[in-house]
Amino acid sequence: MKVINPVNGLFIMPELGYASLDNAISANTLSFHHGKHLKAYVDNLNKLLPGSGLEGLSLADVVRKSQGAIFNNAGQVLNHTMYFEQFSTSAKPMSDKMNKLISDAFGSVESFKKEFEQKGATLFGSGWVWLSIDANGKLVITQQKNAENPVTDGLNPLLTFDVWEHAYYLDFQNRRADYLSALWQYVDWSVVESRMN
Repeated sequence: MKVINPVNGLFIMPELGYASLDNAISANTLSFHHGKHLKAYVDNLNKLLPGSGLEGLSLADVVRKSQGAIFNNAGQVLNHTMYFEQFSTSAKPMSDKMNKLISDAFGSVESFKKEFEQKGATLFGSGWVWLSIDANGKLVITQQKNAENPVTDGLNPLLTFDVWEHAYYLDFQNRRADYLSALWQYVDWSVVESRMN
């Protein structure tokens, strides 16, 4: 997983490499999701960190060691950063190595996508669906509520789809399953695979 460190003591907003993901995330949704929701989490985290004893730690370490408001905001900054950075309008396809890892773990890439979408669609309330790798190199799909992240369970997160309503409601209303299915065409598998290191 890419290490995200504070810059001059502050965590910064991840930049977007796209203005929209045509069939999945509109520019209007991005203006709220990235420009307002994520910005609020970043700003809140930076206000909460001074005097917490967590200053200077990587974002993942803040998530591992915090609780309450710091955990909620740090978790959302980490989750959203990973979410936004894994998409591209010129997404790289899955490598043969990743295809084999996924096929070995889930039977096929299509079976993996089906299970991943099903876990995202059936998560009650707000949260995230994740593909992670454990210490033994096994791929797992998990559902995480609210601001939770697989790093707190000792997993290395690779891929996530946001299933908070603000991620999709302007574009898909209550059709969460359609939103999840639409995201695959924009997943940049080179970014996902880089998180395995």
